[in-house]
Amino acid sequence: MLQPNYEDKNSFLYPRDRYHGKFQPNNLIFNANLQEFSQKIGYITSLETGGKLSPEEAFSQIEALWKRLEDSKNKLEIGSDLSV
Repeated sequence: MLQPNYEDKNSFLYPRDRYHGKFQPNNLIFNANLQEFSQKIGYITSLETGGKLSPEEAFSQIEALWKRLEDSKNKLEIGSDLSV
């Protein structure tokens, strides 16, 4: 019997694209957070479309994810001009 390959399963369920922007640790971390946000939004919208989540619950979950992403952006100081 074949053993399941968890690495393949995880990369299928949680794909990550390479980062092509200007390398800075904060940008890299935010990019990972943004990809996670995008992946979860896809799951939530699919569940809502399939009738497994109410529109209100889907909106609530998306709003919470957005707030987490926004907090991450602020804590990592993404978009602030620190080079001046």
